[in-house]
Amino acid sequence: MATRNAAQKRSQAKIEYNAFLAVCPSRRLLDRISDKWVVLVLCALGGDGAGSAGRPASMRYSELARLIAGVSQKMLTQTLRSLERDGLITRTVTPTVPVTVEYELTELGVSLYTTTRQLRMWAQEHMNDVDRHREEYDADS
Repeated sequence: MATRNAAQKRSQAKIEYNAFLAVCPSRRLLDRISDKWVVLVLCALGGDGAGSAGRPASMRYSELARLIAGVSQKMLTQTLRSLERDGLITRTVTPTVPVTVEYELTELGVSLYTTTRQLRMWAQEHMNDVDRHREEYDADS
């Protein structure tokens, strides 16, 4: 078997990771990053939250829970764990009384944040248009 250089391996990986194929592992990643809680956590840690002035922020669990209205404790915990497992955020534990836990984006997380921020902003900016189209569609049905 012939050895391949790094460029050849990257090229082969691009062929193998085709999200249009049912068996492609990137589908699981797409499923994860398209989740609304993932988008909101990444945006919060990226600096889109209240008082962060648009800079990536290190945030405590309680700050995230307050900022992201409607997220349950269970869902926020699951989301943070999955993002940490995927290498998108880091979790730093400081041995204080009580223990302080902070989350922040990794370099990989920052690269995804730019996309999720655009998605969140698009949804906010076009919600009125979508509502109007829904009303028109429902009226015709």
